[in-house]
Amino acid sequence: MIHAYDERYLDDAMRNLGEAADYAANACKMNLQKFFDLFVVTGFATQFGNGVPKIISGLSGTELVHEIIVKSRIEQELPEVQTAYDCSPEYWCGWIIAYYQWNTGRTFKDIFKNISAKEIEKLYPTLHEAAEEKFVDVVNAIIERKTKTTKLQELRKNIGYSQRELAEKSEVNLRTLQQYELKAKDINKAATSTLLALSKTLGCKIEDLLENV
Repeated sequence: MIHAYDERYLDDAMRNLGEAADYAANACKMNLQKFFDLFVVTGFATQFGNGVPKIISGLSGTELVHEIIVKSRIEQELPEVQTAYDCSPEYWCGWIIAYYQWNTGRTFKDIFKNISAKEIEKLYPTLHEAAEEKFVDVVNAIIERKTKTTKLQELRKNIGYSQRELAEKSEVNLRTLQQYELKAKDINKAATSTLLALSKTLGCKIEDLLENV
């Protein structure tokens, strides 16, 4: 497997992004998702993901946060530089996502488009003592589930309807339809009347709309 950069930098990268996440969240009182968003939009995530030594090893986690804040030009109090960090949930989030990016080669922008800081943090209780590869497997499964096209979407596109057209023809609420396609709502638990209306409009069986569990 081709990794994002040379493995000799990996420990520094994981530790420093862990320290950055911890410092941003617990010292600067910044929402963790906001920190990761700034990490991406300021371009530091691209350099970090490409293994630029100055970024992944030359800067401490605290220094990385300072650089991000300065470049983003937001008003943010910057407490004193930290030299010691506990393995807080926030530290683990930065630490493990650095490993995930290195292992998969995905860009941080793509990673955070598909999984939020909140979702990563929810994995802390069950995975923080597990092998890093377990986290990779779990997150890959989450992203695959989110990005995989639903059967409803495939059927709709095959017949040439927009979401709005299908909603109007089936008399199913547009927002509800969108939620089924985004998997924000489970179509397998939809009312029989809704499934029947969609199946009639799309010319398929109700079973053709249901997702495999």
